[in-house]
Amino acid sequence: MKLLFDALVKFILGLILVGVLLFLPAGTLLYGGAWLFLALLFIPMCVMGIVLFIKAPELLKKRLNNKEKEKAQRGVIALSGLIFPVGFILSALDFRFSWSRVPVWLTVTASVLFLIGYAAYAEVMRENAYLSRTVEVQEGQKVVSTGLYGIVRHPMYLATLFMFLPLPLILGSLWGLIPFSLYVPATVIRILNEEKVLSEGLEGYAEYTKKVKYRLLPFIW
Repeated sequence: MKLLFDALVKFILGLILVGVLLFLPAGTLLYGGAWLFLALLFIPMCVMGIVLFIKAPELLKKRLNNKEKEKAQRGVIALSGLIFPVGFILSALDFRFSWSRVPVWLTVTASVLFLIGYAAYAEVMRENAYLSRTVEVQEGQKVVSTGLYGIVRHPMYLATLFMFLPLPLILGSLWGLIPFSLYVPATVIRILNEEKVLSEGLEGYAEYTKKVKYRLLPFIW
């Protein structure tokens, strides 16, 4: 019951917070891009949360934990804590004052990419029972090298790039792309630190990095 309560509280607070960051600066509830994004984000999140609660409560518990121990990771989280509010507010102000215009086809494309990223994120959680939100080596943890992990070493972060980089286009803003572009270097920093922690503490990870050469993008990095 405590897990269910914690999940519901975080879900509701997240919905309220994102809604405030979008609708308040937009100055209206008639912000179609905001409603589209809320639906794309929170409906699958609700479904995923229910599935995890029923089938993998321990994984849900790990995903709710955001108490990061690594100093470098706390810095990345702090940066992300600025990227998203600034990106939401700037996109909403862009809508309010019509600074830029995003064609419908581009909004649709961005929405499809977001859902592809969400699907990949769900697949990663299915493949990796050790998928914590914090960077750590867990007791009994083993290297996962199959599925998406056989293509790149960090498919979860690749999934989030599909989700978050086109996000301003879903909100109907070109200016919002500026703060959200900072998510790329933040992700790179997080990956490099995470690999250092895993190489030092997770048996077999160093060998895995030799088998799967690319961290994030096949044939690139």
